[in-house]
Amino acid sequence: MSHSCFSSISGSLRSIFTSSSTSKKSKESNLPEQPAPSTQKTQPQHLAKSACLSTTDKPSTNTATNSSPKMPHSVSSNEGDAAAATPSAPPFHIAIIGAGIGGLTFAIGCRKKNVSYTLYEAAAKYSTVGAGVGLGPNALNALHMIDPKLRTMYSDISSGNLTPNKDHVMMDALYAEPNFGEDRGWVPAPFGASSYDRTSAHRVDLLNILTSMIPAETVRFNKRVKSIDQGAPGSKVTVVFEDGDVVQADAVVGSDGAKGPTRGFVLGDRWPDEVKATYSGKYVYRSIVPMADALQILGHHAGDAESFLGKDVNFITFPISRGAFCNLVAFKFTRGQPWTHDQWTKRVTKEQMVADFGGGGVDPRLVRLLDWADPLQWSLHHHMTTPSYCNDRICLLGDAAHATTPHQAAGAGQCIEDALVLSHILGQLTSAAGLARAFAVYDSLRRPRAQQVVRTSQEAGELYSFNHAECGDDMDKIVANFRQRFLWIWEHDLHADLAAADEQLKAVLSQ
Repeated sequence: MSHSCFSSISGSLRSIFTSSSTSKKSKESNLPEQPAPSTQKTQPQHLAKSACLSTTDKPSTNTATNSSPKMPHSVSSNEGDAAAATPSAPPFHIAIIGAGIGGLTFAIGCRKKNVSYTLYEAAAKYSTVGAGVGLGPNALNALHMIDPKLRTMYSDISSGNLTPNKDHVMMDALYAEPNFGEDRGWVPAPFGASSYDRTSAHRVDLLNILTSMIPAETVRFNKRVKSIDQGAPGSKVTVVFEDGDVVQADAVVGSDGAKGPTRGFVLGDRWPDEVKATYSGKYVYRSIVPMADALQILGHHAGDAESFLGKDVNFITFPISRGAFCNLVAFKFTRGQPWTHDQWTKRVTKEQMVADFGGGGVDPRLVRLLDWADPLQWSLHHHMTTPSYCNDRICLLGDAAHATTPHQAAGAGQCIEDALVLSHILGQLTSAAGLARAFAVYDSLRRPRAQQVVRTSQEAGELYSFNHAECGDDMDKIVANFRQRFLWIWEHDLHADLAAADEQLKAVLSQ
């Protein structure tokens, strides 16, 4: 394909690979029982404006999470991990805000590293909402490195392509037009890599295996953050919830999603314009179709991951729940039109939903799959720029740091990579004094890569919708691009990241 199709990403990718080359290369291949909340009701002071890399952070003289007596740091006796085997009390305590994929995997990583924490979730229970989610080889490696059991458990719930000999195919590229391009002689074009194994799962199933590894007594539900105050250097971070509860921790990790409040406490004072996620120029409809019905409508296409491309539209289908269902995501691109609704979802009529794909440009079989869809437009927002993932002892993880569009199936994987790197770094600390500097190391390692995923995902969306400036509707060029663009995500050396983290952390803690 022409070099111009890659011109917008090659320079920035080169800078990432160059900066990471200094790391040593190696082969890749919730928690203490929660204390009762403090009765403190005073309003917190203004968020401390200290830089992320702080040298004024001093050891705390109190390792309790708040003014109540400290409860023991323990896990169930049948878990043979490091946290269970270590008798000494952890040197600091982390408040984790948000129990999505990122927060849960981070909590599991903290347990493995004997890092004390409590998980606070705004909802009344763990989420049971979601559709399909795909994990690339980088995400699967990160799961294994956090805890090998996670990789095994994910394998038990995930699905691949149902057609034999397509284990390494991410998706087939087809036209969304009637007859899927057959009338112009187009043959479905697979793209993937030998390093890639096609896996996808129902998001709820993934959340279930994550929550199964977190003791129920260590999670606090119905805890929506009202404010976070860092106070004076060396003091505890105070978190006030909307129900009036006040807790303290040595640091806060916000994994509360793209709309969560923690991002404002990291960026609000310094970069207020970067707090809110921005509309990416498209919305989606989602449905989960029984596989028997999907096969009747789409034929053999329903059993494999497929991407149907068209002008300003894109349909993605893939099997989930061990092949029992077909997951559908139908994208509508609104080029240049703003999202004018206060909420990120908008309910429409079924007729309006179908009209988004009318005019004869979309094969009616794809439109039939919308019979199982709730006529709800889900707008897609992202964080194209995030100047920092931390502010002293408050740190961002997952979508709170780098919400992205789903066009590279890499969002969940970046959350898991965050969890791996941050839990590893915190596991090296021997006191609370190094937390701010540890967060700065995490920021320096994770932010360039995660933000590059956000930027290149937006470009991938342009390719899927025939809006790319260079490739347009040339499917040969688009497929050639797809066969190259994911490799830097999938084949990233996470072991080298951890080695670099160790080296950088040692350097900053010795200053």
